[in-house]
Amino acid sequence: MKRVLKDYPQISLKPEYLNGKIDFSRIFGRFAPVHVEIGSGKGTFLLSQAKAQPDVNFLGIESANKYYRYAVDRIGRWGLKNVRVLRIEAAFFLAEFVPDGSVNCFHIYFPDPWPKKRHHKRRFFKTENLNQILRTLKVSGVMKVATDHAEYFQLIKRLLNDNSDTLEQIDFLPAVSAKDGESVGTNFERKYIEEKRPIYTIAVKKIKSIP
Repeated sequence: MKRVLKDYPQISLKPEYLNGKIDFSRIFGRFAPVHVEIGSGKGTFLLSQAKAQPDVNFLGIESANKYYRYAVDRIGRWGLKNVRVLRIEAAFFLAEFVPDGSVNCFHIYFPDPWPKKRHHKRRFFKTENLNQILRTLKVSGVMKVATDHAEYFQLIKRLLNDNSDTLEQIDFLPAVSAKDGESVGTNFERKYIEEKRPIYTIAVKKIKSIP
């Protein structure tokens, strides 16, 4: 029998209700560290991390409707109060709605590498998007990235190195949901490990504010 996906209004944020820079404390009903996952898929990472860290507010950004609906249903069934999920393009959301220095951690796991050269302009990792990450990340805030695509990983590292005056590389600590040999424990990672693909990870910390 096909699973019926329910909408949980306490979990799903609607873009039409956003008006200017958002107040995370109002969205979550409390003051707490904010973690944003860009490309949350079916919510595997969000669910496990939110259960393990109830003192952290987690926001998942997902543009694909089928994954967004699945994540909302999945998290809603658990009755978690520290997770929200929003269906929107991440670059637009960062630029239009996220205040300066408001995010403690960004999680970006297995972003679409758009491997064909003519599609590279669609990649999330580009200068303008990284600038938005740097603007919205708190000082001492962290960004964690994982990908199975070697060429894309080299591009990401170059972008981060170009901002070495603002970012420093730190150890990539495995997520709560990660099993032996895993880094983040997402569905994509498990699929790629099964396919014997290498997984590349990097974590950086913002070391100073941006003028």
